[in-house]
Amino acid sequence: MAFRALLPALVLLLSGGAALADPCDAVPQKGDLPKPLARGERFSGPVVHVADGDSLCVAVGPRRGIDWVEVRLADFHAPELKEPGGREARDTLKRLTNGRRVDCLSRGRTWDRVAADCRLGGRSLGERMRSAGVAEGGRGKGEAVRSR
Repeated sequence: MAFRALLPALVLLLSGGAALADPCDAVPQKGDLPKPLARGERFSGPVVHVADGDSLCVAVGPRRGIDWVEVRLADFHAPELKEPGGREARDTLKRLTNGRRVDCLSRGRTWDRVAADCRLGGRSLGERMRSAGVAEGGRGKGEAVRSR
């Protein structure tokens, strides 16, 4: 009986669920962006994590976390996860990109992420999301991503 009560916590611990909430640490919380991620720079790599319908991690090197860049798509604004369509948007972005190589152009910092235009097979991820039927939404609908 006690084991059954602990099973959900054990599964979460072993799967790394809580620890993977934000596995991308290449962008420092404060200060300038690393030179290879500065506005106008290009970077690429496989998508290793999808946080929501417009945020993903691109591995630009082999070190988990340290070389994982959190990217906010500059050309698509998905509904927030708790909003209608938010989880579907995340699942669609994951289906389209997970493990696949994307090529990105930095538009600068947005909080602790890089705002970027990213392409997969020469086609923008925003365009791919719209073609997949994902409606844009959320708090910043229609706003351009501003660099900080």
